[in-house]
Amino acid sequence: MRRLALALLFWSTCALVWPLVALAHDAPESKQSKWVMTDWMMDTFFMFAGIALVAFIVAWKLGHFHDLEKAARIPLMIHEEDYYTPEWAFDEEEWADGNA
Repeated sequence: MRRLALALLFWSTCALVWPLVALAHDAPESKQSKWVMTDWMMDTFFMFAGIALVAFIVAWKLGHFHDLEKAARIPLMIHEEDYYTPEWAFDEEEWADGNA
């Protein structure tokens, strides 16, 4: 497990440091230089998306998303008094039938 954590830390650090290489020098003034920022942004987006995908898959395989339906039902079963709807709102026509 420690070896996996070290490898993940290493590759995450590499993924975060690698885009900084683009900032280490000035872009040449050419027709293609206007795409340097776009390339850097796209690379960064795909790297973070890849890291997020790997983290999601690892969490999924470890069982963190097990029985989400069961866990979601518990808060929905709690009945609380409605503190947010003002009294005058119940007097309007759309509330004439009762609570929404």
